[in-house]
Order: sequence, then structure tokens, then C-alpha cells
Amino acid sequence: MFYEITGKSHVRIPPALLKQDTKEAVLQKLNDTFEGYIGGNVGFVIYVTEILNIGDGIIIPGDGAPYYETEFKMITFIPEIQEVCLGKISDITNFGAFINIGPVDGMIHVSQTMDDFISFSKSKVLTGKESKKSLKVGDKCRARVIAVSYKDLANIKIGLTMRQPGLGNLKWIEEDVKKLNKKSKKEKE
Repeated sequence: MFYEITGKSHVRIPPALLKQDTKEAVLQKLNDTFEGYIGGNVGFVIYVTEILNIGDGIIIPGDGAPYYETEFKMITFIPEIQEVCLGKISDITNFGAFINIGPVDGMIHVSQTMDDFISFSKSKVLTGKESKKSLKVGDKCRARVIAVSYKDLANIKIGLTMRQPGLGNLKWIEEDVKKLNKKSKKEKE
């Protein structure tokens, strides 16, 4: 889920940026520092959006740059267990599919793609034996987050499933809705 959260930090403004407006220089340095930052308590920082407060600058002896204590707002993405996400399949392997759900790819193990025996083709397509449903790169899907691990911040792991009703390839969901509508029309007649 995307959030707007408030943060605080000391920002060093190098002498080359002192000719800019202080607020602009601070915003630039905050984005240089935090854009793309990953942390367990803030998730994935997308962008610093607004400066709320800039304190008085201090200069540390031996360093010609001022430091400003700054309070700011930033947009972050924090995947949460049981959250339903929309995304696009970015890669398929023999063990599952990777789906882009914003600033990160989540992984759907082959056993979590559909309730069927799955075959993998060299053209990077997963196909259900009985249902004939297929999953390929570029398909838009709906998945549920079932695991999040920040153990290695350089390689965040997000586990997803598409085996529940209302989840999966958006084409499958559309077909299921059409079948339900036909069934309910027949029952009304």
C-alpha cells in the first residue's frame, strides 16, 4: 500500500547548492538521499513530496556545508500481508512468476498461480492442464500478499498468491464473472 509519511533528518547542503533557495536545495538533497531507500519501518521510499519545516542551519568546523534539521513528507510503498495488489507479470520461470506491484516485483510460486497442474513452456508461459488457463509476461493480474521479508534489504522478498476467488489474471476473473452472470440469469428464469 502507498502511504504519505512524515520523516525527520539532518540535511547537508554542499557549498555548490548554496546559491539555490534553501528549500529547493534541501528538497533536492532529501530526494537524492531517500528516493529508492528501503527500510523495514518505511518500506520503499518513492519520493519526498513536501518540506514541512527547516530548522536553523549549523556549520560543523572543518566542513564548509550547513546542516539543517528538516521535517518532510514522503510517499512510500509498504506491502502488507493480505493486501490485494494489481500488477503486471514481468517474468516467468519454471518455478513461478514475478509480478510488478509498484516499485518492486513480488514472486508467485508456481503452486500459487492456479488450482491446476501447471506446465511451463520455453516461451515463458504457465498453462493449466485441465483449465487451459495461461499466464504469460505482460498479463495484468490481481494477487494477494502472503509473505514479506526485509531480512536482506538489497533483496526484499514478497510472496504472492492467486489461488483464491477474485484473484489471478484479469482475463480469468472476467470469464468467471461472465459465467456467474449466465448462471444467475438461468436461475432467475
